[in-house]
Amino acid sequence: MATLDQCRAALDRLAKNLSSADGDVRSAAALDRSLSCRITDLDVTFLGRLTDGTIRELTQVPGPPPQKAEIRLTMNGDDLVALVDGQLNFAKAWGSGRVKLEAGLRDLLRLRTLL
Repeated sequence: MATLDQCRAALDRLAKNLSSADGDVRSAAALDRSLSCRITDLDVTFLGRLTDGTIRELTQVPGPPPQKAEIRLTMNGDDLVALVDGQLNFAKAWGSGRVKLEAGLRDLLRLRTLL
């Protein structure tokens, strides 16, 4: 089971990857939206803001998110680490229910480039 530190490091790597991306990935990440990532097995939620092509203001709270973010991810810690490390295909994980992504339709269409 991935630890809290490993999950935080994975999100930090994701933010770094987004900020150094080019082309379609960079434009897809150029949203300004609140973001939550619920790690079910650790009972923690990371909160942040997807803005200017990166994740900013990343904090963590125990339990479920205190408010509904515009982009919401839910998964276990091992899946988060595997996704960021490129060992787990997002589309397959989402299709099988291992990863849950909730967002408005327009945001989902833009985010598909990232995923």
